[in-house]
Amino acid sequence: MTSPEVPSVAVDEVPAEFDAAPPPDSAILLDVREDDEWQLGHAPGARHIPMADVPARVDELDYDSDIYVVCRQGGRSIEVVKYLTHVGFDAVHVVGGMVAWQRSGRPLAGADEHEAKIY
Repeated sequence: MTSPEVPSVAVDEVPAEFDAAPPPDSAILLDVREDDEWQLGHAPGARHIPMADVPARVDELDYDSDIYVVCRQGGRSIEVVKYLTHVGFDAVHVVGGMVAWQRSGRPLAGADEHEAKIY
């Protein structure tokens, strides 16, 4: 999913540093999916703040960082990028979300002993 007024990048344009934890200091991969989605699988270096919580937790983000926003397929991340850019952050939407992340073969981490997966 894309939107012409929202800055966007393809999954392969997200820095490889997010393929492992800890993430880089100069950028944030913000996963805005719900807790149950995060538990099933996420990028190892991502930070998790569900979409509904972003306005209340915006102080956890750094205005000096590039912020890559991801959800399952793109709808929520587009809305979060609109909000973050409105309040002064440099944020971009990751096209295709975590579905595209998994399809591209980028690594996933899970919350338990089960194999991490998005779909």
